[in-house]
Amino acid sequence: MGTVGTGVAKILLQTEGRHPLLNTLEIMKVGVRQIKPRSVSLPDDLYTTDLDSIIADPNIDIIIEVIGGLEPARTLILQAIENGKHIVTANKAVISRYGEEIYEAATTAGVYVMIEAAVGGGIPIIAPLKQALSVNRIQAVMGIINGTTNYILTRMQNEGGDFEEILTDAQALGYAEADPTADVDGLDAADKIAILAALAFGGRVNREDIYCEGIRKISAADISYAEKLGFVIKLLAIAKVPSQPTDTISIQARVHPTLVPTDHPLASVNDVNNAVLIEGDPIGQVMLYGPGAGEGPTASAIVSDLMAIAASPTGNRKINPLLGCTHTHTLSIVPNTEVVTRLYVRLLVKDTSGVIGKLGTCFGKHDVSLESIVQIGIQDGIVELVVVTHEVPESAFQAALTEIRQFPEVNEIPSLLHVL
Repeated sequence: MGTVGTGVAKILLQTEGRHPLLNTLEIMKVGVRQIKPRSVSLPDDLYTTDLDSIIADPNIDIIIEVIGGLEPARTLILQAIENGKHIVTANKAVISRYGEEIYEAATTAGVYVMIEAAVGGGIPIIAPLKQALSVNRIQAVMGIINGTTNYILTRMQNEGGDFEEILTDAQALGYAEADPTADVDGLDAADKIAILAALAFGGRVNREDIYCEGIRKISAADISYAEKLGFVIKLLAIAKVPSQPTDTISIQARVHPTLVPTDHPLASVNDVNNAVLIEGDPIGQVMLYGPGAGEGPTASAIVSDLMAIAASPTGNRKINPLLGCTHTHTLSIVPNTEVVTRLYVRLLVKDTSGVIGKLGTCFGKHDVSLESIVQIGIQDGIVELVVVTHEVPESAFQAALTEIRQFPEVNEIPSLLHVL
């Protein structure tokens, strides 16, 4: 009965004007860490600190898990499934890491595991991927799916400030956790794109194979130069089919700061908002946008899952295939070195004759095609250059960069970013 649990209770207790199916749902028990006064009006005897008693209660049909973390959440979910209970969870970490185990147990038990609230807060994205969009051949799913990093990058864009000072302010305002690691290092977004990729491409995804890079190294200078080049910087989570087909069932899956063209639909998604862009055949491009976290949005997603279960006849334990999740194979993740992408690199070099030509020659030797080399400025004999490539294999670009780092003219390479 924290922030999200309170939001769920409010919806279930105030059903006027909402779908009448909500009136068939009754709150039986609420598991809490400690018994204390709450902001919602529930009978005192519904609260318990004994979570096992909830899982064992034969009168309870559905368990909502919003305690977060890997344990005891994973164990409790599996025990509840074994006892024949449906699960509604907002726990992206558990699902991204233990989804295979949990879904196999749910299939055996004939129960649902519903996860709309695990990705994108109040944005309906899980149900569309399972149902309305499932008739498409999905080519790409990408988005801004972490509100904390989007808030920080938006403020850096608007104020010209550096990462550390804005992170500190975001923590004081409650937009960032005291320990922001999961958010700012991209781990939260990687959990979420693992879930979306599994649904979009119909296979299991090994979360640990997803390339993950956060926003700690983004500077005010990069934000400014990106703007001059016609881009904004966003932390994107991307899952897509490679442009060059392979013999195995493989996808790209990665999280990293990305230069997004200002006319791209994701470029205007700011503050704590989230957005997911889906590309498929024959639908084309669809974007879902909205609040990515918070009491109301996340509670909305949870209760929508409750309604879906309540509306599904499960007396014979026959699962609706549009609500369940059964993957029979594992998707191979293309190694990041093999990804073909555009890149941005910022270099500080000595102001010597021929240095730009030398850089261009080195890139050419490694088959790295350059879109532009721009000299930003010069100070104390040091020139700041920004290089943007055409689409190139990441391994070729890294090989060129390894050689360039050895050039005596090169003082520093402070930034390397992907370009959409």
